[in-house]
Amino acid sequence: MQSIFEHAKRLKAISHLGLTYSNNEYDRERYEELETISLDIMEQLTNEPVSRLSLFFSDTKEYITPKVDIRVVIFNEKEEILLVREKADGLWSLPGGWADIGSSPREVAVKEAFEETGLRVETVKLVAAMDMKCHPHPPQLHYAYKLFIRCKVIDGSWNEVHDILDKGYFAQDTLPPLSLERILPQQIDLMFEFLREPDKETVFD
Repeated sequence: MQSIFEHAKRLKAISHLGLTYSNNEYDRERYEELETISLDIMEQLTNEPVSRLSLFFSDTKEYITPKVDIRVVIFNEKEEILLVREKADGLWSLPGGWADIGSSPREVAVKEAFEETGLRVETVKLVAAMDMKCHPHPPQLHYAYKLFIRCKVIDGSWNEVHDILDKGYFAQDTLPPLSLERILPQQIDLMFEFLREPDKETVFD
């Protein structure tokens, strides 16, 4: 199902580009039909209505590019990793979220860490850049790249955030239930590899 879903998103992107750049009415009709077909396929795979699915795709006539998800990697002195519990699904993930237009990946990592935990951090290293389709995440409406940025804590204390239910440090063998849309167990394992091998080269798809 995952590959069919990815194909449907690709069809949606192709139809979007066709409608953006085509001046031929006959071609535009075909691209509109292709758009309808792609949304119908996604509706069948996700049980989400077409009206909602359409909201995930920009109507702006421009070239569609992947979204970027920034995830912050923080360890404490006990070699435990910092996770936050997301209100959206009640599950745990690395702090982070979608990159903001106008902010660099470094700036987004620092901002997300502070907003979701209350900790002030500085970035250390980009440890991984991953294409979500290359990893067994559940089907996603967005085509996205994930950037994992290692950070160290400067100061700060836990805060209260409306979309974060809890936060804490966890050992590699005592992880809580993870939000698989956001983070996979094998990605957490990779972060621990970087903890133990600081000179390990950045991993990217």
